[in-house]
Amino acid sequence: MSNLDRRPATRELGGLDGTSAGPALDLLPGKEVLLGESTRVRRLLPTLGRRLVGAWAFVDHYGPDDVAAGAGMQVPPHPHTGLQTVSWLLEGSVHHRDSLGSDVTFGPQELPLMTAGLGIAHSEQSPVSHPRFLHGVQLWVVLPDAVRDMAPTFEHHAALPGFTSDGLSATVLVGELGGARSPATAHTPLVGADLELIAGSDVELPLDPDFEYAVLASAGAAEVEGAPLTTGAMLYLGTGRRTLRVRGGTTADGRPTRLMLLGGEPFDERIVMWWNFVGRSGEEIADYAEQWNGESDRFGAVVGYDGARLEAPPLPPVPLKARGRQQ
Repeated sequence: MSNLDRRPATRELGGLDGTSAGPALDLLPGKEVLLGESTRVRRLLPTLGRRLVGAWAFVDHYGPDDVAAGAGMQVPPHPHTGLQTVSWLLEGSVHHRDSLGSDVTFGPQELPLMTAGLGIAHSEQSPVSHPRFLHGVQLWVVLPDAVRDMAPTFEHHAALPGFTSDGLSATVLVGELGGARSPATAHTPLVGADLELIAGSDVELPLDPDFEYAVLASAGAAEVEGAPLTTGAMLYLGTGRRTLRVRGGTTADGRPTRLMLLGGEPFDERIVMWWNFVGRSGEEIADYAEQWNGESDRFGAVVGYDGARLEAPPLPPVPLKARGRQQ
């Protein structure tokens, strides 16, 4: 999914100076952002006071939106560099096309994972015939310097591992949790898992104390380490935890609560994130934007999309800078 903000803020992310030295319970309420002409999302990362959770650098939660009478999601071709996109649907379907030639329609419990590397372009649309509701989470993962210029790739995992326990049904998108390991490619120590909890369930999950974590309530309410969490909000949990206690609440329609657990080893590189690009300097970002607007071969073309592609917005009037972490 693209960041469609025509005046995107520059983000200087990374380094360990902003990482909790121990457990935390910081509420991140999210900010409503208009995505395109019709889709509103709640942006949880980056946000004021919290820029990264492990290598997770971008979290948008959207829906459930009634799209029965409309076109639903319509995101034209746009570029990415230096990151992975992780798309997760709770309801609905999305048609993905990219400049590698990938042409996939995915739905709930399926994982499309796109690794941009040195550059890729893609589009995302609700199919012409689509389910009534659209509801999901879009995430970006920063690639470390050693692989950020790798050739782009696309993976589609139609089935993912998981486990059940005491009213919990877990699906592991990325990394490993509770003995279940995802086949999705990760380039830093990372975990992402969907947790479905029936009302009143009380579960303790195993965590890695070297990771920092956050939990997003994607549907319904829950308690996380005794703290209330409502739909569209996220709790930052810090580091140093070996377990996490979650208690299922309720949803408006009586369905199980859905949470997303995100975690990873704190990311110690400084990066610049602007629009849909991740780089290491303002000069790199400016070069990516110029190449995209000039239709460089770097990003390729999305074949089959009927319409114009997105142009990169004007760069901000101040220099884009990233400062290296002092070792």
